[in-house]
Amino acid sequence: MSEFISGIQQVGIGVRDAAEAFNWYNRTLGLNVPLFDDVAEAKLMTPHTNGIIRQRRAILALNMAGGGGAEIWQSNRPEPVAPEFMPELGDYGIFALKIKSSDVKQFAGTQNLKVETSPENKNHSWLQDPYGNQLQIVADNSWFKPNSSLTGGVVGVIIGVSDIAKALKLYKDTLGISEVAYDKSGKFEDFATLGKGNVKFRRVLLRKAMNNNGAFSRLLGNVEIELVQNLEADAKPRKIFEKRSWGDLGFIHLCFDTLNMDNLKQLCQKNGFPFTVDSSDTFDMGEAGGRFTYIEDPDGTLIEFVETHRVPILKKIGWYLNLKKRKTQKPLPDWMVATMGWGKVKAKD
Repeated sequence: MSEFISGIQQVGIGVRDAAEAFNWYNRTLGLNVPLFDDVAEAKLMTPHTNGIIRQRRAILALNMAGGGGAEIWQSNRPEPVAPEFMPELGDYGIFALKIKSSDVKQFAGTQNLKVETSPENKNHSWLQDPYGNQLQIVADNSWFKPNSSLTGGVVGVIIGVSDIAKALKLYKDTLGISEVAYDKSGKFEDFATLGKGNVKFRRVLLRKAMNNNGAFSRLLGNVEIELVQNLEADAKPRKIFEKRSWGDLGFIHLCFDTLNMDNLKQLCQKNGFPFTVDSSDTFDMGEAGGRFTYIEDPDGTLIEFVETHRVPILKKIGWYLNLKKRKTQKPLPDWMVATMGWGKVKAKD
């Protein structure tokens, strides 16, 4: 199978105040490069916004140590809606971000977090942002430009599903995130911090190692998708975005940096995951641009694909990377990718 995914580009995080949230992610996790900060109407997303055109502000925050970004997303109109219930592990949708760390124990110490042990005997910690969103700080070995931050960007997500076999058809068989790091069923001590240590789950961790395929593959690094299914007979998981729509509060989508969108479209259609949105050509995101598309996983979780066409380097002098006519999928030179970090912003105290 051809390779279509080079890494996680970003995860959308719906908040009420994008500037405030950017500052927290900057100060706490080193996501200090606002690659774009754009206000616009999301006219193409009406299939996932109940036909209503949202007017939004979006800030794509990167940590140049490596990893995907956080697309901090503020719905200006209409007012964003919070879930009617507190999302729990096993509810359907994106439950947590996996944030890569060079030293989980040291980072945990700075935040007074408990250090947990995963089913593959690796350290991780649970951290909640100020808006109730769950983050998992995990060990990772794919780094672009290690810096003073103990964390990098997004390496993966935890997704609650109703049927792991059906979910694997998308994440493993269609998107090619094919290494099974573990497939375990039972009760897990590292879920006790979340109040779920006595609940039986099946959890499958899929991994795709970083390779030299894609302009930004070295920056984005490894990919981890952990699928979690509640196995209790009396369990009644709910959709995290039940009665809500794209752009409301919480984790709104998972976005992959994508290669060969046309062929991916054919494969998704063949496997039962048709594109629900397709910008068809370059869509402007402020200073950045690209073709974007969406599908839904078997439980309705929104997955975005972006084929990047334009990236800002020095906005003041109008210097952009134009990738649309690039005829190779080899990584861009490290020095060129590193220039995106020139827009770094110091966090406010």
